[in-house]
Amino acid sequence: MGLRLAYELACSFAARIDLDELVPLVVHECRQVFAAEAASVMLLDAAHHELFFYTVDDAPGVVAKLREVRIPANRGIAGAVLHSGKATFVNDTAADPRFYPEVDRRSGSTTRTLLCAPLRAGGEALGVVQVVNGRLESGFDAADAALLEALGTSIAVAIENARAHGRVKESEERLRAQVVALRRDLARHDRFGDIIGHSAAMRELFRTMESAAAAPIAVLVTGETGVGKELVARGIHRASGRADGPFVPVNCAAIPDTMLERELFGHRKGAFTGATQDQRGLFEAADGGTIFLDEIGDMPRSMQAKLLRVLQEGEVVPLGDQRPRPVDVRVVSATNRDLEAAVADGNFRQDLFYRLAAFPLAVPPLRARREDVPILVHHFLSAAATRLAKPIADVAAPALALLERYEWPGNVRELQNEIERAVAVAPGGAAIDPGHLSPRLRDGRPATPLPTVAGPGGTPGPLREARHAFEAAHIRDALACEGGNVTKTAERLDLSRAMLQRKMKAYGLR
Repeated sequence: MGLRLAYELACSFAARIDLDELVPLVVHECRQVFAAEAASVMLLDAAHHELFFYTVDDAPGVVAKLREVRIPANRGIAGAVLHSGKATFVNDTAADPRFYPEVDRRSGSTTRTLLCAPLRAGGEALGVVQVVNGRLESGFDAADAALLEALGTSIAVAIENARAHGRVKESEERLRAQVVALRRDLARHDRFGDIIGHSAAMRELFRTMESAAAAPIAVLVTGETGVGKELVARGIHRASGRADGPFVPVNCAAIPDTMLERELFGHRKGAFTGATQDQRGLFEAADGGTIFLDEIGDMPRSMQAKLLRVLQEGEVVPLGDQRPRPVDVRVVSATNRDLEAAVADGNFRQDLFYRLAAFPLAVPPLRARREDVPILVHHFLSAAATRLAKPIADVAAPALALLERYEWPGNVRELQNEIERAVAVAPGGAAIDPGHLSPRLRDGRPATPLPTVAGPGGTPGPLREARHAFEAAHIRDALACEGGNVTKTAERLDLSRAMLQRKMKAYGLR
């Protein structure tokens, strides 16, 4: 019976790989097996040659007192057992000269009988296990000592395994903390390397991004089309404490209004025709990380209210479900619209705007940092030449001058498209010269000229005519930027395709 019990307990102890779970289990089982008032595990502090109570019976007040008790490893019955390596029992501690009364004095308890066995693993002494005050009148006996000694062997092995697991866990946590620290340090040193620029405007942007990364609040990135708002959002995520979590980008303008709710919040099976299974939304996919809501200004008002609830409550309700699901997500949003004007016009909720714009961050247009054009040009040139497998020598000075002078209404994205076009046009091994650039750059005129309409005597004419002239020129340049593609031009100008076609017809641009 004793061997079977010892085997079962050994298996139970071996299943615990956390020391804080293992020791309380040992204490509980030893109390039960030996019908004792209390049990404890004392471990050896080899550096100080002392025994200390790792844990004891959870009687109120006693645990806290004994945690502070340390016994010289050569004193007491526990010290004798530790050095002899043999279990022993004492049924009258007051008559045993080895008994160390300091423990009773510090704890306020009284030890009458004691059963103690060594804990050894791999030839190394780890401590002892004790059972105190057996409830049987006969006290402890040799069979009890033999059983506790057998249990001591399995307890010691389990303790050694738990300690090894603890060391691995501590090492993993330490490495994880180091990785986070290194990632943040790298983010500071490479200055958000995906975003290229050394101008004063960009240095200020990088400083603001670092502040945004350190703050846990929502960020609203504003700026014209093509300035790189998503790159800014990614940079903030990578430099933040959520860098280990996912970054989930969502283009609110690209998802039909009827689908946006289920894309963001998910749906339950049967919520709508075709919903054959449950599906988690993008907010849940971003749990523990960052969700990037691009073109947030295009979100319909019906969805704005639901998004506001997510931000306020920290939970989503999938379509077709009634139960909210908690999410831990940081929201970074972006727009090229004037959201404050949209709030004034009643097209955007004021309460949602304040939630999203807790940390506003404006990305400068390319024309406000012309000194960055040369490094951007050479970066895009190298990338395009590699992708097209075409060696390009360089960009000739006259071509670079045209690129620096241009207004770039499409910003960095337009510059990238222009360089890719030039690489495609130029012969291999040649340098990019003005002849390889688009006509609007070769003409030496800005992409968005400001035409004036002259009235009698050369004075400014009617405002309506001037507005039409400006609009015609602006549409013409936008078409040129998109290579005549009407759909892309309509997206650039924030117009419907039908509206753009009507304007093109009115201004003779088709």
